[in-house]
Amino acid sequence: MMRAAVIDTCGKPPAVAEHPQPAAGPGEVRVRVTAASITPLDLLCATGTSYFGTPATPYIPGVQGVGELEDGTPVWFATSAGMRPGNGSMAEWAVAADGDVVPLPEGVDHRLVAALGLSAVAALMALTWRGDLRAGERVLVLGGGGVVGQAAIQLATLHNASRVIAECRSDAAQRRAERAGASAVVRLDRPGFDERLAEHGPIDLVIDPVFGAPAVSALHVLRPGGRLVNLGSSADETAPIDSATLRGKHLSVLGYTNTELTKEQRADALAVIAEHVRGGRLTLDYETVDFADIGDAWSRQAAGTADRRLVVVL
Repeated sequence: MMRAAVIDTCGKPPAVAEHPQPAAGPGEVRVRVTAASITPLDLLCATGTSYFGTPATPYIPGVQGVGELEDGTPVWFATSAGMRPGNGSMAEWAVAADGDVVPLPEGVDHRLVAALGLSAVAALMALTWRGDLRAGERVLVLGGGGVVGQAAIQLATLHNASRVIAECRSDAAQRRAERAGASAVVRLDRPGFDERLAEHGPIDLVIDPVFGAPAVSALHVLRPGGRLVNLGSSADETAPIDSATLRGKHLSVLGYTNTELTKEQRADALAVIAEHVRGGRLTLDYETVDFADIGDAWSRQAAGTADRRLVVVL
């Protein structure tokens, strides 16, 4: 038996319980879990209202985690918990498909990799693969205090952006963006946002995990031929974009999702992220939570009262 976080009823937080240890089937490996982050996808799936449908309960949540194979190899791994029948990473042991396991360098911080995870993959690939970031360009990161935003600020700098401007809407978010290395921060929650944002233009590339009004403002400071990559909608699901702005400056608005990556692309991106973590070049403001307190941590994350990514430590 092992300790596991188990969801018995959709819409309620998991509780720690004794659970049989999983056995690896053909094409699978067992992982001794060391850290697993509570992500928005975990929370969404557990509500039973996502487009994946209502998950069969009871189940162990956790769409990603970090741990060690039985031979001691450190790995990041993904699961389909909450999206398809099966269990996830929030247990002492988990099972993952061979293609969903990525070896990590020795000595890398498991908790930090777990905190960054697929959010950092999204930031990296939105910048480099979808956004085609070139050395010397100016980047605007919307939601700069979030997980994707903090990663995007650092990764843009590591990929030789000349300036990285962050949009934030609270003191805490501003502090996180500044610690991530933003060249400047423009506050959405203060008067004159559009005018202050324009002072930092023209912008070549916008990384947008928020959409809504901030995305509209960002389009107006893009240079002719500039690009906006949208990878989320934390501010609003819609944005009133006018045709004249798009046509007048020949702008590109591009969508991005991690689900379009091949497993090879995802593994390559995670390898880059892990090397930056090991080298001290990529970090994140996150909070560790003892496994016994996962129910409270889950509720805090779901209610929006946790102001940073929560990582469950096993």
